[in-house]
Amino acid sequence: MNTINTMANKTLALIIGASILSAGVGASAVAAYYSKSGSSEPVAEEQMNADISGVSGDTSSDLMKYMDTTAGTRAVSPESAFKEETVYVIAGREGSVKKIIVSDWIRNTAGKTGVEDVSELPDISILKDGESFTMGGGNTRVWDTTNDDIYYQGNIEKELPVDMKVSYFLDGSPITPEELIGKSGRVTIRYEYKNNTSVTKEIDGKQETLYVPFTMLTGVLMDNAVFSNVSVSNGKIVNDGSRTVVVGFAFPGLSEDLGITPDKMAIPDYVEISADCVNFSLGMTVTIASTELLNQIDPDKLSGGALGTGAAGSGADGSEEPLDLNASMKELTDAMDQLIDGSSDLYDGMCTLLTKSEELVDGVNKLADGAVKLKNGTAAVDDGAGKVDKGMGDLYAGMSELDSHSAELNDGAKKVFESLLATAQEQLTAAGISVPKMTISNYSEVLNNVIKSLDDSAVYQQALETVTSAVEGKRDYIRSQVTAAVQSEVESQVTSAVKAEVSGKVTAAVRQQVETAVTASVRESVLAKVLESQGMTKEQYEQGIAAGAIDSSTQQKIEGAVDQQMKTSEVASLISQNTDAQMETAQVKNQINAAIDQQMASSDVQKIISSKVSETMASSDIKALIDKNTDAQVEKAISETMAGDEVQSKLKAASAGAQKVIALKASLDGYNAFYLGLLDYTGGVRKVLAGAGELKKGTSDLKKGTKQVKDGMAELCDGILTLKDGLPALVEGVTKLRDGSMQLSDGMKEFNEKGIQKLVELVDGDLAGVVTRLRATLEVSKEYCNYAGIADDMDGSVKFIYKTEEIEG
Repeated sequence: MNTINTMANKTLALIIGASILSAGVGASAVAAYYSKSGSSEPVAEEQMNADISGVSGDTSSDLMKYMDTTAGTRAVSPESAFKEETVYVIAGREGSVKKIIVSDWIRNTAGKTGVEDVSELPDISILKDGESFTMGGGNTRVWDTTNDDIYYQGNIEKELPVDMKVSYFLDGSPITPEELIGKSGRVTIRYEYKNNTSVTKEIDGKQETLYVPFTMLTGVLMDNAVFSNVSVSNGKIVNDGSRTVVVGFAFPGLSEDLGITPDKMAIPDYVEISADCVNFSLGMTVTIASTELLNQIDPDKLSGGALGTGAAGSGADGSEEPLDLNASMKELTDAMDQLIDGSSDLYDGMCTLLTKSEELVDGVNKLADGAVKLKNGTAAVDDGAGKVDKGMGDLYAGMSELDSHSAELNDGAKKVFESLLATAQEQLTAAGISVPKMTISNYSEVLNNVIKSLDDSAVYQQALETVTSAVEGKRDYIRSQVTAAVQSEVESQVTSAVKAEVSGKVTAAVRQQVETAVTASVRESVLAKVLESQGMTKEQYEQGIAAGAIDSSTQQKIEGAVDQQMKTSEVASLISQNTDAQMETAQVKNQINAAIDQQMASSDVQKIISSKVSETMASSDIKALIDKNTDAQVEKAISETMAGDEVQSKLKAASAGAQKVIALKASLDGYNAFYLGLLDYTGGVRKVLAGAGELKKGTSDLKKGTKQVKDGMAELCDGILTLKDGLPALVEGVTKLRDGSMQLSDGMKEFNEKGIQKLVELVDGDLAGVVTRLRATLEVSKEYCNYAGIADDMDGSVKFIYKTEEIEG
């Protein structure tokens, strides 16, 4: 197994193995590559993701846990700045691009003063306070910094290096995402990637077009209440019980770059996800495009029949040796033979385990019988301890009888004292004096304070504070009443203003209609007069036109004469007078009023009124008016209450009440002296009882201990019986493991035939040609380090994150 893991990390196996194992075996290796922890600083992530609308959220965070691409980023040179760029593509449900957001992080590792940067972004937002720049020619910006990193972002309209198209199918038939909402059946979502970025390289003396080798990683978070039986063409599925995470991968253009035809090996350039769904809905999906997977391969270590990445091993001088792929394929084949042999041994071992399980069943049965006997014995011990405890309880009860009268005496005396205090409290309350609840310990201090407070000025101030507190407690209610009154007035004024505006517009519209009708009527009259001057009536004129007796020239002259008459001031005055007269008729006025009422009742006008009322009520002037009127009403309520008969009568009774309180305190002091003497007497009786109590506690502890032993033994017995009951399930489970190990053995043989042997066949073919094209492809991958622009003396890296719109009703 270690041999396979080592090979999976080596150069060609990393690329070709992903496609061979895309049926489900190798997807975990690619996903694992993207789940390694990166070295990006936390502050950088916070800056890079700031203000990226449409990318953040719970669903995005959950998907990115499975699609972290921070691993394997290029090493940052300490001598020059490094530009790390993330491109966020906000896409529609079918992959159409709606918005592209570029977020850049320039690492000023060299601590340069004035970092020169190139960017095609027309406008940028600086994400870190205190940074600034000076524009130069050719999209150049010189950042005014000494040693700080630089963070900025902006929008751009530019062709993406990879286009993504998302298609949807329900029960095998194409369907739009909008039509798919709420449907049920077998749904298929297909992500197709078109590589738009290529360069020309010389390979074996020929000019060849090579695509930039992007790795596309698409993640979808599926609700298990909606989706089941999920599958993916090339990827990995993780189910946490409530949701299923599907991560698929593809390499658009890589098969062309390596010159590998589909009949030899199908390198995936699309991802297809299928599932049974009920009431379809789907959240956002995330696709990541990056060249960093292939950037981990060093093209300088590729040669003829050998290639390597650094996992191949070290030479005698400590340097890395290239990997002999032909030898490694033999090693991989040998390892698979060992796995197949091991799976057969596993099956034999499971058969032995099943046989030994029967012996285990016999032993557990004997253990259960002994546990039942031990349980019965501990129960008998606990019963004896209970009898001892009961005897001590009877002894303690007898001694308690001696103390019971003392307790009753103490309690009775206390109740009498508390009754006296309660009566005194009621008398003070009836006299209008509010004091804390009096107890045996605080009554003296409380009454002394009352005596001090019962002078004229103190009583008045107390009454004022009480009244003010009561009124202030109703301030919110007073404010609500004031607000309601103000709002009613505001609504009235706003409604009147809006109605006036509506009335003007409606009247103008109706007048236009009336004026049009009056103008038409006047024109008819003018036409009749013009025709009369020509010796004909309107009927004769219309008949002549119909019979062709009146030519067009004559018609034009007549119409011209009419138009000339219509332009005269007399006719215009006549139209205006007739229009005014019509506007004054009851019919037109009723029409206007009805239209005004209809407009005022419409939802649009009501919304305008409501909006203006809300706006006016929110203004500082109205709020200040409400505050002012509320304060005035509060002061008024306080003044009226203080002047009332109730408060005034209490002020007069304060002086006489002081003498009564003094006499009340003297009476209570006398009873307190008696009560304290009684407590001293009963306390001595209590000490005699304490010794008997300690003895009773010991027997109680003994009973508790024996009960714990009995309960523990009962739990142990129950556990053993549960184990006994569970043995049939254990035997059944071992049987299933035996059957599963047989399936594993068969599966390993199938994996060897369909996966490993295909990889061996490819390596045994034109390996030299594949290595040559791979070296050129890796050079193209490393050269592509930016999307929106980068300075010539600056290195960098770039990744693209595509987010599609949710499909929900």
